[in-house]
Amino acid sequence: MKKLVIAYSGGLDTSYCAVSLSKEYDVHAVSVNTGGFTSEEIKNIESNAYKMGVSTYKNIDAVATFYTKVVKYLIFGNVLKNNSYPLSVSAERIIQAIEIIEYAKSIDAEYIAHGSTGAGNDQVRFDMIFQTLAPNIKIITPIRDGKLTRQEEIDYLKAEGIDMPWEKSKYSVNKGLWGTSVGGVETLTSANALPETAYPSQLEKQYPVKVKLTFKKGELVKFNGKKNQPEVNIEKLNEIASKYAIGRDIHVGDTIVGTKGRVGFEAAAALITIKAHHLLEKHTLTKWQLQHKEYLSSFYGMHLHEGQYLDPVMRDIEAFLQNSQEMVSGDVVVTLKPYHFSLDGIVSKHDLMSSAFSTYGEENKAWTADDAKGFIKILGNQNKIYQQVNKK
Repeated sequence: MKKLVIAYSGGLDTSYCAVSLSKEYDVHAVSVNTGGFTSEEIKNIESNAYKMGVSTYKNIDAVATFYTKVVKYLIFGNVLKNNSYPLSVSAERIIQAIEIIEYAKSIDAEYIAHGSTGAGNDQVRFDMIFQTLAPNIKIITPIRDGKLTRQEEIDYLKAEGIDMPWEKSKYSVNKGLWGTSVGGVETLTSANALPETAYPSQLEKQYPVKVKLTFKKGELVKFNGKKNQPEVNIEKLNEIASKYAIGRDIHVGDTIVGTKGRVGFEAAAALITIKAHHLLEKHTLTKWQLQHKEYLSSFYGMHLHEGQYLDPVMRDIEAFLQNSQEMVSGDVVVTLKPYHFSLDGIVSKHDLMSSAFSTYGEENKAWTADDAKGFIKILGNQNKIYQQVNKK
C-alpha cells in the first residue's frame, strides 16, 4: 500500500478521510499544535486516530514556530484585517500546512490528504503550500471531490463501525495561540450577533486590573515584569484577559474564492498586544516610518490571508518590519476591564515626546517666531499657486 499523510484534526471530515483512505493507502495521521491544545486533548486525538485505522499518528508542537515565523510579524505590523480581525485562524493554517508537508516529505509519502471542502479558504492555503513545497506529492481531498454532506459522512462512518457523537455542536470553535474563532447559525447570515454563551471564555472578573507589557525591539519579552518567551507571555496575558471577556467581535471579510463571510472570534491577548505595541510605536517611530509601515503591513496581512506566505515579497516585507522595530522598546501599561481595555501610557528611553526641542501646544526651544512664519509661508506655496492659477 502506498504511503499517505493526512492532516488530521480529529473532527468529522478528517475522520471520514482517515477511514476511507485506509482501505487503499498506508495512512499516517499528523496534527499540528499552534496553540490551544491541552495534553489531554492531544491524547484523545491520537486515540481516535488509531480507531480510524491509521498506521501512525504524530502531533507536532509548532507554537514557537508559529510565533517566530508569523505572529511576530503580525505584531510588528499591527495587523488587523478589515481593522478588526487579527487573522487568528488563517495565520495558523499556513504554519500547519508547512509542517504537515515537511513531515510527509520526511517519511517519503507519495500522497497527502486534507479534509477541506470546496467552499472555504483552507483548501486554497493547504493546496498552495503543498504544491509549492512538494510538487511531486499528489493531493487527495475526499470531501471536496465527493461533495459530501455531513450526514453522508456520518452514515459512512457508522456503517464502518465508527459510531461516535458526530452530530455537529451548535458552535464551531477553533482555538489557537493568536485567538479563537467561533462560528454558528448566527454567523451564516448578516443580521444577528453571537450570544454570550457561544464564546468559550466567559466573564469572571469585574474589578479592573493593570498589567504591564514590556517590549524589546517590538517583541513582548516580559509580562508583569517576568521575563519569558514571547509566545509564553501571550498565553499568560490571554489567561488573565480572557476572564474579562475581552477581545470579542465578528469579522466580516472576503474569502479567497470570492464570497463574503462572517465569523465570530475572541482574541484578548492578540488585540491587547497589537494595540499596546502600536501605542509604543506612536511614541518611538517617526511620522514616515509609521506611514509606510501601515500600507506594507496591510499588504502583509492580506497576502498571508490569501495563502501567499511563500512568495518572496513576504520575506521582503518582513525585513522592513524587523528593521522598523529597532527602537520599539519599553513598557506599556494596560487596564483590563469587563469586555474592554484601555491603554494608560508608555515608558521608553526612545520616547520621542521626551525631546528637548518642544512641548506640543505649549512651547518650543529650537526655533523663533520668525522661523515659524517663514516655514509656514513656504509650506503653503503649492496650494497658493494652485488656487491662483485655477481661480474661477
